[in-house]
Amino acid sequence: MKNIRLHMAAALLILSTAVWAGIPASINGKEMPSLAPLVEEVSPAVVNIRVSQVVSQRNPLGDDAFRRFFGLPDAPPGRSREVASAGSGVIVDAENGYILTNHHVVENADEIQISLRDGQVFDAEIVGSDPATDIAVIKVDADGLKEMPIGDSDEVRVGDFVLAIGNPFGLSHTVTSGIVSALGRMGISRDGYEDFIQTDASINPGNSGGALVNMRGELVGINSAIISRTGGNVGIGFAVPSEIAQSIMRQLLDFGEIRRGLLGVSIQSVDAEAARALNTLNTDVTSGAVITSVESGSAAEKAGLELGDIIIGVNDEKIDGAAKLRNTIGLMRSGDEVDITFIRDGDRRNATTALGQQQIVQTVGAAIHPGLVGAQFANGSVTAAGTGVEVISVEAGSPAAQRDLRAGDVIKAVNRRAVRNLAELNERAEGQTILFLLVQRGDRSLMLQFR
Repeated sequence: MKNIRLHMAAALLILSTAVWAGIPASINGKEMPSLAPLVEEVSPAVVNIRVSQVVSQRNPLGDDAFRRFFGLPDAPPGRSREVASAGSGVIVDAENGYILTNHHVVENADEIQISLRDGQVFDAEIVGSDPATDIAVIKVDADGLKEMPIGDSDEVRVGDFVLAIGNPFGLSHTVTSGIVSALGRMGISRDGYEDFIQTDASINPGNSGGALVNMRGELVGINSAIISRTGGNVGIGFAVPSEIAQSIMRQLLDFGEIRRGLLGVSIQSVDAEAARALNTLNTDVTSGAVITSVESGSAAEKAGLELGDIIIGVNDEKIDGAAKLRNTIGLMRSGDEVDITFIRDGDRRNATTALGQQQIVQTVGAAIHPGLVGAQFANGSVTAAGTGVEVISVEAGSPAAQRDLRAGDVIKAVNRRAVRNLAELNERAEGQTILFLLVQRGDRSLMLQFR
């Protein structure tokens, strides 16, 4: 009886897949369901991406003080070598040659080449890139390209059938299938702006930048990340929703940069107990983001928001904590009008305001300290000031890389003195021979030494 149930379930799954895909199906007849027509339609829009980068190899005996101590001659300059990596991309504008991919696929690339399913190879250039959402736009000059229509990821539901198409482990144009496992996943890329689609369609290294496709042949996500101890597929993959990817692409094409919204508040998450402690007198408030400071002249101040207000909604979307508010605001454009729902003195109130624009200030490590050469830094890119200094990139083989500083790290203190922004990092590092940096990496805190 158990086997009969399993066979019936399998038959229903095959039938439902075929019906959803609009493909004729027959369980007992000769005709069998297949996703081949759908795959043949969309695959030409998925490209393989080869990225090459020239990196300098540090001479192992290149430390001048070490060589002088042993009476050795000056070290020769380090040799350079080419490092290649692979990823995937999706053609979304055939006429102009625009391709969506991941930021981490093309980051620090010296040369980019894309190859089509028919074997044609073209050089590509970066139009723009956004580390915070891990989305990049590249461009090729080629005729006869085929684009993939962009679907509405807001209409995606848990349980929808999807295909993942990409270049896993360098195996070009590989297709896997599955369902949408969850929506609105956050906390995957700690410092990014996230609203991931989770899928059990097999995603492996090399799939990054590839297409997550619905059964109508529409792009609903850009495959971006996996959770795996081995680096391989375990049925948990994540894609950036097409609505976010399309919004980032439009900004990069329109402005040449990302003009990210800014509310101008410092916030902390609150639960039901904390809400009661704040004397909200509103028993249905179980979560939200309490305002701990309001920046002068900010969108929040113009909206009349005050210290102690608990934000519980933005544009009718529930806010259940600081991370949710940060993501919601950070994924909007500057100038967007937002409706804020908040609790003050037990009353539910609303305010409308136009978002300001985040000012991302960057600097290179060489301007701060010799031990930080090869790294690039920026003020924390969140909804408010006072978050630390973010490591934007670290050049392979550089002094910063040799001391294990990594992109995505957030510097919280220098020599036990708190750091909130680049100005304070420069101030703390000035005149210091040795730096001890307190670094936040994911859910861990590390102390790194730089000389």
